[in-house]
Amino acid sequence: MTHTLEGIARLAGVSRSTVSRVINNHPSVKPEVREHVWQIIRQVGYQPHAAARSLVTKRTHVIGLFIPRAVTALFGDPFFPLLIRGITDTCNAHGCHLMLSLCSGHIDPDDLYRQVLRGGYLDGVVVASTNLDDPLVPRLIGDGVRFLSVGAYPDSRVSYVDVDNVSGTRMAVEHLLRQGRRRIATICGPRAMVAGRDRLAGYRQALEARGMAYDEALVAEGDFSEDGGRAAMQRLLAQAPDALFAASDMMAIGAIKALREAGRRIPQDVAIVGFDDLPLASIMEPGLTTVRQPIERLGAMAAEVLLDLVEGRVEGPQHVILPVQLVVRQSCGSR
Repeated sequence: MTHTLEGIARLAGVSRSTVSRVINNHPSVKPEVREHVWQIIRQVGYQPHAAARSLVTKRTHVIGLFIPRAVTALFGDPFFPLLIRGITDTCNAHGCHLMLSLCSGHIDPDDLYRQVLRGGYLDGVVVASTNLDDPLVPRLIGDGVRFLSVGAYPDSRVSYVDVDNVSGTRMAVEHLLRQGRRRIATICGPRAMVAGRDRLAGYRQALEARGMAYDEALVAEGDFSEDGGRAAMQRLLAQAPDALFAASDMMAIGAIKALREAGRRIPQDVAIVGFDDLPLASIMEPGLTTVRQPIERLGAMAAEVLLDLVEGRVEGPQHVILPVQLVVRQSCGSR
């Protein structure tokens, strides 16, 4: 049997408008009436029509996730599936759907923006892994789209959720210094990304706090990928570092491959610390010392804060920084 609002209202002994207000979560309904109506709805298995609800509430209950990276790069990095899982779990818990939008060489980003972000399909957007010069964020601001960045953003109008990249990197480099390492190189992330800049800043701060000069010759830029880390380490070999901080675990893995190809032992010749604590870090040989960032929690918090903004529970830009911790394993020569 197909039920209607009128049928639910008759069964519950209330007006049709009351049922509508209950379904659309209107605050004017008394708690006991709200619970009674929902009990009837559950008993008969009534499914409110999503399109009709959206006309009333101006909500689609769809959150977009936009990651402006090539699909092959995205799914080659274990970071992103963990982030997406955290976002998805939170959306599910709030009765929202997640729409993932990815770029590829066959899709014009402008077309994707017009079709998806300007199409009115989304209540809000989570943006992850953007460069500082990416035009996406200014367009979102200009169009008045509710959005949140995974990763800090220098424009104070932008809400974001991030981890403490600077402090985490300082912990990593300070640990290497305590192990007696003095020629510490780094494979930094892209300097066009806030995470890349912040982790490089933490590296520099740790050295200068010990009275050690920052040497650009010991810095090689990577792209957070394994191949990028391998290529960057090959460039650093001529500098004969005795330690390395890699700004991501995947770059650390690539660096380890380059070091082994060059006949360098880990940690005897070069101690290594990464950043992420991906599942691979604990099963490597040797186990990878790394800065643990709560990746799933980062995704979950991003969705929670965005939904708070969409639903009016908070106002104004929200800036959330999650803590990190150093996980010591064998790759730095200590336990």
